[in-house]
Amino acid sequence: MAYRKQRSWAQRLGAAALILAVPAFAVPVFAFSAVVTANDEEPTADLSHLQPDERNTVELFQRFGPSVVAIEVSMRGQRVDPFEGIPDEMIPPPFREFFERHRPQQPQRRGEAPRRQGAGSGFVIDEQGHIVTNYHVVRPALQEEGTELREGAQLKISFPGQEAVKARVVGANALYDLALLKPEEGSAVPSEVEPLPLGDSDRVLVGQKTIAIGNPFGLSSTVTSGIVSGVGRDLPGVGQLEIPMIQTDAAINPGNSGGPLLNSAGELIGVNTAIVPGGGGFGGPRGFIGVGFAVPSNLLRESLDELREGGLTDLSSRARLGVTIAGLDGYPEAIRERLNLPDRGVMIVDVEEGSPADEAGLRGASFEVSVQGRAMPADGDIVIAFEGEPISEPRQLQRRVFSEARRPGDRVTLTILRDAEEQEIEVELRQAERRGG
Repeated sequence: MAYRKQRSWAQRLGAAALILAVPAFAVPVFAFSAVVTANDEEPTADLSHLQPDERNTVELFQRFGPSVVAIEVSMRGQRVDPFEGIPDEMIPPPFREFFERHRPQQPQRRGEAPRRQGAGSGFVIDEQGHIVTNYHVVRPALQEEGTELREGAQLKISFPGQEAVKARVVGANALYDLALLKPEEGSAVPSEVEPLPLGDSDRVLVGQKTIAIGNPFGLSSTVTSGIVSGVGRDLPGVGQLEIPMIQTDAAINPGNSGGPLLNSAGELIGVNTAIVPGGGGFGGPRGFIGVGFAVPSNLLRESLDELREGGLTDLSSRARLGVTIAGLDGYPEAIRERLNLPDRGVMIVDVEEGSPADEAGLRGASFEVSVQGRAMPADGDIVIAFEGEPISEPRQLQRRVFSEARRPGDRVTLTILRDAEEQEIEVELRQAERRGG
């Protein structure tokens, strides 16, 4: 299913205005770091001298910091500059000088290409030691349309203060940019590690406190705090579906991808994923300017069982309708009245020939109207409910169709408006066919 809608603010900024919070490259923590990071000292037992908000941050970091891992992905290929894309003026000279002096040397056989390295973050989600991260963190190391490592690729995870160990990808969800990892057999999870509890992202409020833990620029166990700056943000390029992202001003930088975003109760409310870099466009500095985004925890909750089952979940593995849809929020009131459009629902713009929607008799738009120079579909069927649940926008229909509860062969009932008359149409969902392979 595709959709059309008004361009979001992020789209108006341009494709370069949004970057995923990777790759970062392993840089040891050193004295002249401009970022406050955790150290290896024992936590102070007495926190009574701290203010309540400070104590909350310290206690949550001491409790869950050990559960956040650094993820290393390496592949054979041309070595990549760890500061690629970041203007020289944004990089403190000691950072670059130190990295060049301490660049890790990979054993290399005669005629073998050097190894390209990238990094991200992840966190323990259950008692079995499964680790959640972003799919885009591990995707470069995976075979096409699967979760097995490419030839020559390596994937490692390391808990704070521990040696890196090899890991495997159990399952991945390209729809929501999520992946589930597991240390290889024999690699023990430290005893102090506590799985992060899942919070309810639907209850997240703008203005509430957030805490992010991760490994930006390879600086392990970095904690930052802020607030929820917005909810339901639509961002192109994150996942295969439109995701209602959580926006935060807690500092997120390259290398934070896959790390947890917590609330003040220590509950996971999001998986840190992307930032809008400084400059807001081509040539601008790619550092954090207070606009970061996280995949809501409820999408992780929805995906966990399937991730544990293994394999790759993407659009081609999901049941589908075979329609292109558009929201109604962009239609001016005068046009709504002229076309007899409802206040809510999504219009079917196009129906794919031979698709489940086509076989069920659903109709796309046959003509368009011009609104301030923009062509808008006019007479397609309008979906107002899915299995009796109201549908107000394209995202809701997408989520209902692609929900893990929906399998190829399932029959669903759509309530539609056609020529201002309400009808119910039953559709048998089918799996999309893979293209190009």
